Amino acid sequence: MDSINQSTVANGFHHLQAAHCENGVTTALLKHYGVHKLTEPMAFGIGSGLFYIQLPFMKVNGGPAISFRTMPGLIFKRTCKALDIPVTRRKYVSPQKAMQELDERLIAGKPTACQVGVFYLTYFPKEYRFHFNAHNLIVVDKQGDEYIISDPIMETLVSMNSYELQRVRFAKGAFAPRGQMYYPGDDLKEATDEQIRRGIISGIKRNCRDMLMIPGSFGGAKGIAYTGRQIKGWKNKLGDEKARGYLAQLVRMQEEIGTGGGGFRFIYGAFLQQAHAYLPIDELLQISQQITATGDKWRDAAIQASGIYKGRLGTQADYDNMGDRLIEISELEKMAFKSLKEAIKKAK
Repeated sequence: MDSINQSTVANGFHHLQAAHCENGVTTALLKHYGVHKLTEPMAFGIGSGLFYIQLPFMKVNGGPAISFRTMPGLIFKRTCKALDIPVTRRKYVSPQKAMQELDERLIAGKPTACQVGVFYLTYFPKEYRFHFNAHNLIVVDKQGDEYIISDPIMETLVSMNSYELQRVRFAKGAFAPRGQMYYPGDDLKEATDEQIRRGIISGIKRNCRDMLMIPGSFGGAKGIAYTGRQIKGWKNKLGDEKARGYLAQLVRMQEEIGTGGGGFRFIYGAFLQQAHAYLPIDELLQISQQITATGDKWRDAAIQASGIYKGRLGTQADYDNMGDRLIEISELEKMAFKSLKEAIKKAK
């Protein structure tokens, strides 16, 4: 359906456009229920959203299984835990029961978040619809058979009818949402500066662990270099057509699904800048610049990859160039997170 008369408010809920769906849902939903200090970068950082992994024995949509983010739901869960916010999360076998319980919350004036599949989202442009089941949105109201939706990546509120919403809530495949809906407790108290400070510390420590300490070679900063080395062998191992398809998959995961490589680095850089107000450790500002610089390099790598999969480039040297870019990014992120690990030790 079309946007709701370009409105950004429904049922007392103020729509918030964000760079990433789960950050946006976390920030907007908690603001609605009473926590106003939280920003999108702070939710992302406290929730330790920055990540990287390539699962070597798994394929997604016929390409490599690559993720630039933590498991769906963890940003919301971790942020709420840090701020002592109770959370309810429900999954369903029965679509009818899932829709009924959502309706009951909406009748009570309680906007509710849902995890959904992207492929059948009717308000998405067709070129952005593919099988990805970890998208997050907020259902804020129901008018007749139309559900009013706050999707953080959309400029305004949108809508879907009951059939359309049920279909995306029960999409099939990897990370099938099973009608999942989640929400915080009612009438929350504003987060204290001390809660936010503690959340920043725990979020940074966890993200350093995730980027530096994952065993094996395919997760965290090491995983980026692993993918770089893999790319160098794709042309000879897979042939031109399949190798180009694999690169298209990488760029899709990086730039089109949930903000991805470059975008996440920019958000995390902003988080470290904002964290400095609660933790006056000057190294946070320096590391923020380093992480932001890796975001620029991720974007440059995406341009190189798109040149290959669109056929403008295609020699072995082009694949080597792409792989070297990721290996360089891996080293830069490893250095940045090692510095961050040392800096956060100064937090009291």
